Amino acid sequence: MINRYRSKKIIFLFAILLLAFILFLSVMFIDAFKSRKSPSLYTSESTKAQRGSIISADGFHIASTQKLYKAMVNTKNIDPKKKELFIELFSIYSGMSQKNIRKKINSRRGTVVLSYQIGPKTAQYLKSLAFELLKFRVFIEYESRYGERILQGLSIIESGETREYPYGKLLTPLIGYPHKVEDNGYTRVYGVKGIEKAFDEELSAQKNGKQRAMRDVNNYMILNRKSFTQAPINGLDIKLNIPVTLQIKIEKIVDRYKKELQANEVFIVLMESKSGKIISLASSNRFYPKAIRKSDYSSLNTSAIEYSYEAGSVIKPITFSLLLDNKLINPYELVNGHNGRFKIQRKVITDEHKLDWMGAEDVIVYSSNIGMAQLAQKLSGAAFYDGFIKFGMTVKSGVDMPYERRGNMPSVRQLNHEIYKATAGYGYGIRVNLMQLVKAYNVFNNSGRILTPYIVEGFIDQFGRLIKTEHEPAKQVISPATAERMKKILIKTVNQGTGTKTRTEGLQIGGKTGTAHIAEKGRYVNKYNTSFLGFINDSENRYTLGITVVQPRTSHFASSTAVPVFKAIVDTLIDDGYLTPDSEKFPLPKYVKKFH
Repeated sequence: MINRYRSKKIIFLFAILLLAFILFLSVMFIDAFKSRKSPSLYTSESTKAQRGSIISADGFHIASTQKLYKAMVNTKNIDPKKKELFIELFSIYSGMSQKNIRKKINSRRGTVVLSYQIGPKTAQYLKSLAFELLKFRVFIEYESRYGERILQGLSIIESGETREYPYGKLLTPLIGYPHKVEDNGYTRVYGVKGIEKAFDEELSAQKNGKQRAMRDVNNYMILNRKSFTQAPINGLDIKLNIPVTLQIKIEKIVDRYKKELQANEVFIVLMESKSGKIISLASSNRFYPKAIRKSDYSSLNTSAIEYSYEAGSVIKPITFSLLLDNKLINPYELVNGHNGRFKIQRKVITDEHKLDWMGAEDVIVYSSNIGMAQLAQKLSGAAFYDGFIKFGMTVKSGVDMPYERRGNMPSVRQLNHEIYKATAGYGYGIRVNLMQLVKAYNVFNNSGRILTPYIVEGFIDQFGRLIKTEHEPAKQVISPATAERMKKILIKTVNQGTGTKTRTEGLQIGGKTGTAHIAEKGRYVNKYNTSFLGFINDSENRYTLGITVVQPRTSHFASSTAVPVFKAIVDTLIDDGYLTPDSEKFPLPKYVKKFH
């Protein structure tokens, strides 16, 4: 019995040993024949292409892209004896506080992100630090649970991009603002408003760069003849027609007058009359693109194209030019001012100043609603409507910006009605934006031809070449003779009408004031918008300038609100050399009958 028991015991032990040996052979067999990944002799990197910059006419970078990096460290790799040394050195190189670094390192064992907001220069410093920390064995290997020896240490990885606006509020809201979007773990920037939106496709990064080369034991690239490098293709830079030096001064002017006039907003458009270049577009309501607050929401729109309003008397010259061009009036024919009060059907039309008989052109000079209401009756509804369309009313100005509001005007059928014709003739019932008005007034200063205004001169590629934008050719809206006659009438308006405060010796200045009630809930209320549209010429240069003041509270007359802004900008153009007065060529009249 004893021998039988011992035999069973020996057989059982032998079976266990045999099974263990079979398992051992199986593991060895699998390990010997399974596929293995040998360490690559090569390493590769991808360089993200960047969004293009927005550059002023005088070469300043208004908006540019900065790469962002994140710093990560595997806390298991930090030698416990040199932990404080790492904290101190990382603080010096990164600018982060030691307390913050220590808190993050102690938060968990393993990979920890120390910062997501590292700029390119700091990233370079930290990459150098990472190499030195490996060299001096601040980082040590540790063994994973699978038996692998791991040495990661400090890693600096490109994580995204951010948009920088070094001049703060300058040129906003024209420039617009960006929006961040995650793209496979990488933060990209896209335009939401303004130039950033209008040219988002051109500004956006085109193609990422690649680099492949042999690596050393620390996984650093060895750049030699065998290495491969493909440079990134960044987005195109955009060059504006607007110089920073002029823009800063004009923004100060609109800021000052917003405060002085206690207005909601003051905004302007300044255009080269010969080319259509916008050399300044400024608003008193601006914001910081990187720090938009709730209180900034009303300032995010570019009012020159997104604010549509009834402009009042600045419409009169357009109506008058259509009458002249269709040979329906003579500038010297007499018009009855009815002593400031006139009735068409059930509507009573009034003038601020009581006028009796006047020459037709004095309807513009002295801004008579009654005179214009009578003259406008000579246009058919179709001629009125088609003429205003040719001048760019109720159609987009074509300026290179998004979200333009076209405005509206009465239909042809309505304009056959004498009341609609009268009120539209002097600027009510027609909604426009300031860019449309500047484009229309430029016709008078450009021999009757209409131009498309544009803000962007062109694109700068990676080789520094300027690719200019293309524009529609000028179109003849009214005859050169009509344009010249209108020009003289607008100069007369400045010399002895409602625009006398803009007169400047040695310059040819013409223009027209406009004051209009604001409608709220279908009714006109005791609030006003005021405007002044005109041109300023010297012997060589011609400019068209539009001013809009939204709800000034000190006065509702354009002559006291929009006109001083116009004059201040003219003085700035002289000071900065854009205009050179010539008293012999453009003298002030010896006797000027001022209109009060």
